[in-house]
Amino acid sequence: MERNSQTYQTYVRILERELVPAMGCTEPIAIAYCAAKARSVLGTLPDVIQIEASGNIIKNVKSVVVPNTGKRRGIAVAAAAGALYGDETAAYEVIADVSDLQKEKLPDYLESLKLTVEPAQSDYVLDITVTAAKGDSYAKVRAVNEHTNLVLVEKDGQVLESKAIENAAAPDMPDYSLLNIEDILDFADSCVLSDVEAPLARQIALNSTIADEGLKNDYGANIGKVLMKTYGNDIRNRAKARAAAGSDARMNGCELPVVINSGSGNQGMTASLPVIEFAKELKSDQDKLYRALLVSNLVTLHEKTGIGRLSAYCGAISAGAGAGAGIAYLQGGGYEEVAHTIVNALAITSGIVCDGAKSSCAAKIAVAVDAGILGYEMYRQGQQFYDGDGLVRKGVENTIRNISRLGKVGMRETDREIIRMMTESS
Repeated sequence: MERNSQTYQTYVRILERELVPAMGCTEPIAIAYCAAKARSVLGTLPDVIQIEASGNIIKNVKSVVVPNTGKRRGIAVAAAAGALYGDETAAYEVIADVSDLQKEKLPDYLESLKLTVEPAQSDYVLDITVTAAKGDSYAKVRAVNEHTNLVLVEKDGQVLESKAIENAAAPDMPDYSLLNIEDILDFADSCVLSDVEAPLARQIALNSTIADEGLKNDYGANIGKVLMKTYGNDIRNRAKARAAAGSDARMNGCELPVVINSGSGNQGMTASLPVIEFAKELKSDQDKLYRALLVSNLVTLHEKTGIGRLSAYCGAISAGAGAGAGIAYLQGGGYEEVAHTIVNALAITSGIVCDGAKSSCAAKIAVAVDAGILGYEMYRQGQQFYDGDGLVRKGVENTIRNISRLGKVGMRETDREIIRMMTESS
């Protein structure tokens, strides 16, 4: 692929835009970000906050620990932390740099804050509006479709920033429709690595560090540790365990950043850590590892483009197939090997639902990575799923389109029912 071609430059922009650091699960962080922005616009610490959030935001914030809050959970905690000590200029790292003194003020602020949460009256899967007030003054901030994509900033009836919500595309949005498996592999083969080294090096460093932390200390259900203790040191198990361990830590309040993919830290870790672990086992050089990470990240992004940021379809499944593709490439695979790996992996795990961010995400990640690895091993042994086997269609792009339709359209009512069950009083 020519370096000056539209596709090449678009892929570089997509990677720069997507592979960014985030500290904490991105849904509560999005609420904290909107609250921090609202406080900044208001010009003072609010004593009243009203939140309107879509069901997918509510389900993903309900059970996950918000970092730098003393192991607290929930929408109120995320909003209060963002308002009290969030850095509105830091996007996904809005509550990453917090002093102990600031954290000590959170319980009293939560006690005094008048905070309400209502379901957003819109059809957008990702929709957050935070209105912060003190006295007669208020500030309103709204994010739609992407966690930090602000479509409205308003103060005391005056609109300071706005953009049309139709599609609600961010102004720097590259053309994701250019993603396809054949071109992704061409790009991975031909890419001048200096063009993509910064986000990939950061992904390796940050995601490896949190995986180490998850295996070392006690987080959630400790899925990574369970895998290592139960199944041993085989490379396939290590690949699953390290990805799971990163999620163990991240879902349970670890105050370390990760590099995300498709707006998700879990997906960023799932797409990268198994590939990194296989590269160590195979003694691959840095050049090969970087190119394999290009495959895993871009395949994951390609799969997720048709589904959207949030869905009833577990995002780790897309990333696990992406990891399988990266592992296939790492071992010399080309288009045929990668395409079959993706189709096989998606056929294995296409029914796993997202019931919010929480400790069990780590176990789902382990299953997704296992499917990615099995998808490749099937190909190596001359086995595959064929056109008409369930959602599988002839050609990898057709299968990806079917899975995208399942995740975005077919599981819409499933999503609503999951949200209803998660928000009902027990």
